[in-house]
Amino acid sequence: MDFKDYYATLGVARTASHDEIKRAYRKLARKYHPDVSKEPDAEARFKDVAEAHEALIDAERRAAYDEIVSRHERGQPFEPPPGWDSGFEFSGRGGGPGDGMDDADHSAFFESLFGRGAGRAGGHPGAGGFSRRAHRGPAPGGDHHARVTITLEEAYQGARRTLSLRMPVVDADGRSTLKERQLEVNIPKGVRAGQHLRLAGQGGPGDGGGPAGDLYLEVVLQTHPLYRVDDRDVYVDLPVAPWEAALGAAVTTPTPEGEVTLTIPPGSRAGRKLRLKGRGLPGQPAGDLYAVLGIALPPATTAADQAAWAALAQAFAHFNPRPAVAGASS
Repeated sequence: MDFKDYYATLGVARTASHDEIKRAYRKLARKYHPDVSKEPDAEARFKDVAEAHEALIDAERRAAYDEIVSRHERGQPFEPPPGWDSGFEFSGRGGGPGDGMDDADHSAFFESLFGRGAGRAGGHPGAGGFSRRAHRGPAPGGDHHARVTITLEEAYQGARRTLSLRMPVVDADGRSTLKERQLEVNIPKGVRAGQHLRLAGQGGPGDGGGPAGDLYLEVVLQTHPLYRVDDRDVYVDLPVAPWEAALGAAVTTPTPEGEVTLTIPPGSRAGRKLRLKGRGLPGQPAGDLYAVLGIALPPATTAADQAAWAALAQAFAHFNPRPAVAGASS
């Protein structure tokens, strides 16, 4: 993916003020507007200019873009992953008819930085006007998105996190830089993977006295070496000896809240699920915990071991473990 120099597209310096970017855009938009321009590549140039304007006229986007430019100038390849490490993604409010640019018109470079639909955050001038930002009334700030990773045990008990978020700080000229700020967050117990926690007023700052946007935290559940999670239900593999499965037994099984004694019914087979009601993730209602049985075979390494297995084979000489296979071959 090619790097796009939005400053060069608008013909302004990196130090250009908010008003200078606005004036440069207006001049080029008039020059390349497809309805009036005689240039052969007017439509493509107009789209490039419009995209550069969207990236730089919004203070938050500009701060994020400037950080990418700095990396690019240091010789680092441009390979932004989804949800790159700015600490948040943009998903603004506003927009609507007359924005002048559909989501499909954005380049892959723009979308890799700001996501699909990001152009709606600051609005985009259409043929009838040049900027929704020119409106002096209060405007709400954009919503931000981030991720927080927790353990399964924390999902059961709740947790507290200190998040470091890089947020834009804007000066009087519209120039902005990303500054880190600390945010204390309470993670409620029973939270599920993929769930979004809304922190009201912790997003982007509003314009003209408008309210700040919200911060949405997507919960990521750290992979556990012992348990698997499906919505609110939790699964654990429970090995049992052949005689425990055959005769029944009371065995100890782990759960995220501590060990419990579980009764293995006689004649249990591998793969059988034993349900512990309400032992899954907390909630209304709480999930269940399922112990999935597996048959653990004793080793046959010594002569005594082999003799014991041979005696078992003799005692169950009539047993056919593969009846379906035998029936298919006859």
